Amino acid sequence: MVELTPQKKTVLGLQHMVAMFGATILVPLIVGWNPSIALLSAGVGTMLFHLVSKGIVPVFLGSSFAFIGPILLAQAEGYSFASIGLGIVGAGVVYLIVSALVRFVPDGSVHIRNLFPPVVTGPVIAVIGIFLAPVAIIDSSGNWWLAAVAVVSTIVAAIYFKGLFKLLPILTGFVVAYVVALIFTDVNFDALTEAKWLAWPDFGGVFDGGDLDWGALWVIAPIAFVTMIEHVGDILTNGRVVGKDFFDEPGVDRTLLGDGLATVFAGFIGGPPNTTYSENTGVLAVTRVYDPVVLRIGAGFAILLGFIPKFGGLLQTVPKPVLGGLSIILFGMIASVGMRVLAESDVNLSKSRNLIIVALILGIGLGFGAFDQVTTLLQVEWDSILPQIGDVKLSGLALAALVGVAANLILPKESDDAEEIAMGSSS
Repeated sequence: MVELTPQKKTVLGLQHMVAMFGATILVPLIVGWNPSIALLSAGVGTMLFHLVSKGIVPVFLGSSFAFIGPILLAQAEGYSFASIGLGIVGAGVVYLIVSALVRFVPDGSVHIRNLFPPVVTGPVIAVIGIFLAPVAIIDSSGNWWLAAVAVVSTIVAAIYFKGLFKLLPILTGFVVAYVVALIFTDVNFDALTEAKWLAWPDFGGVFDGGDLDWGALWVIAPIAFVTMIEHVGDILTNGRVVGKDFFDEPGVDRTLLGDGLATVFAGFIGGPPNTTYSENTGVLAVTRVYDPVVLRIGAGFAILLGFIPKFGGLLQTVPKPVLGGLSIILFGMIASVGMRVLAESDVNLSKSRNLIIVALILGIGLGFGAFDQVTTLLQVEWDSILPQIGDVKLSGLALAALVGVAANLILPKESDDAEEIAMGSSS
């Protein structure tokens, strides 16, 4: 193994920060939060992850897209920024509880693998992307041609660029579309001109000072069960790239703990929840440099940007249609990854057991994802339909994940092995 100089490690660390940059800033921009805080929470969250996972897992944490829908729903229902931050802290606590269970229950890591097999993880990830698609369309509708520029430039980068740049299509589309917007549209620079060059971040979240409404906890925290499925898949993929089994060492209990602490921190300071990023695993595969120190250097760059409000102000000048165009591609990619999980794992959908599990996840997840539009036509209040246990209301994403996990545990694995369901038209 070639010894890297500090200079090369710094450059590689910067590459990792760039790889996570486009997706990480997109989440706060969509929900109207400060992107500088998102970068800070991603950087600190990555450091926390490395600290508790013995510093041996080359993972970068960034903003989670799975929480966009619940956060927007919480905002629409009038919950304060502080209450939403409390909900995000609650999501992190869910991680911490599951981490403790995995650690202290015999064969806990084996149970985690059994809870989240590909027949569950694939459709849940697909639902996340499809669930968010209307957000992309709404943002794009303000200027369709500008959104199209973002889409086309992202596609060109993904297909025709080579090497490391091929891994940064979202960032490329972001830059190209923003430059086009500067040339042909009126961009509002108020956020940029009012921002300072260096300053202590303007923290929000639980520290925002608003009234705390515990109802937001039930809207947001259950999504942790969804992102936990992503986490398991990312850790397994990262281990395959590096050539190690991170479920064995340092253990999935530690990786879950790191992800949970990162999300708790984000909730306290006003950042979006964090999750493991497959973009950085892609960088590992291209560079073949697996040194976790390089990832921590990248996290340091993200933290540094968090203390430059002028940079965050620049990001807030990006027009919504640019974000919408990027989101069309990015949310579609998330859905595609879910389908790829099913395909590459050879999940046999001709078996009724597998088909039922996937059908339940898709039907429940997508049904509730579309329901916010249907309610307007049917003039039905959302609260009258949303699943509720006592005072606890479950989002469609969380309910779909829970039902999928339960169906996988309950349905007998040997059932219908010989039976195939014929799919097609009944002519």
